[in-house]
Amino acid sequence: MKTLKKQQLEVLSIYKYVFCFLFMGPFFSFLASFLLFTSLWWLSVLYSVWLFLDQDIPHRGGRCCQWTRNWALWKHLSDYFPIKLIKTAELPSDGNYVPVTHPHGILAIASFCNFCTEGTGSSQQFPGLQFSVAILNRFFCLPVYRDYVMSYGVCSMNRQSLDFILSQPQLGQAVVIMVGGAHEALHAIPGQHCLILRNRKGFVRLALRHGPLLSCLLTFPAALENDIFRVKAFAPDSWQRPFQVTIKKSVDISPCIFWGCGLFSAKSWGLMPLARPITTVVGRPIPVPQCPQRTEEQVDHYHTLYMKALEQLFEEHKESCGLLASTHLTFF
Repeated sequence: MKTLKKQQLEVLSIYKYVFCFLFMGPFFSFLASFLLFTSLWWLSVLYSVWLFLDQDIPHRGGRCCQWTRNWALWKHLSDYFPIKLIKTAELPSDGNYVPVTHPHGILAIASFCNFCTEGTGSSQQFPGLQFSVAILNRFFCLPVYRDYVMSYGVCSMNRQSLDFILSQPQLGQAVVIMVGGAHEALHAIPGQHCLILRNRKGFVRLALRHGPLLSCLLTFPAALENDIFRVKAFAPDSWQRPFQVTIKKSVDISPCIFWGCGLFSAKSWGLMPLARPITTVVGRPIPVPQCPQRTEEQVDHYHTLYMKALEQLFEEHKESCGLLASTHLTFF
């Protein structure tokens, strides 16, 4: 039985994550612009100079801070749902990895808690591995927010950044990629198991360039956040869905309509996620040879192997994670 203080800390941790994710970037962008028209204009100018001098850091592995990753707040975040991290095989630190996590969901809470913090004890389960979570490059244009997310080991999702990390002489690098991205958020519907993967092969090309190991990361139940937020789903033939797709193509962010529960009542509307168990299962790694002159046949071969391994991982663990035996993954 959780104490009142424990419940309050868990709620605080959730609200901190949600509000930072949704509002921190826009708030500091507005603040920096506003200060230019006040007597504190020099603060915005100084920070702009800092942004210019520091612009390459997100493409060179970021700037991880173990202090922020180890905040006790993230343990409370993990306990709220709770979030569990289960490994099915060892990932020795004498190699590099490209863990691919599914699905993206709305706010990617499990990926953050598992691999940007010590909320689920990832460093104890995978000793010697340095996790870096790749996100869209445009987030690093947001003042203050960019420095905040980099402190958790977040890096830019582009070839320069990923190649830099996997080319380091020190082994044990693990670049976590959310392949489905923003488009997968459009399929974040409770009870469904839809993944955007069939034509996403960049992670396989990355693995073949550097020869690390591919590893499946699958989050239950059903899908990451598909069951912890209510999402307004639009039919493919409705006018809203083309609008969502157009916005996504323009800014790489899917304009989803989602809501959770209120602060004081689970039946009211709010931004509190529903407290439902989330389990992330780390699958067995798939060895990939280093092929700088790779062919499309090789890419297709390892992409097919990965999809089969992901589907097998889902079938093996779905019932133990609370899903019906009749449920299956759907690839788009």
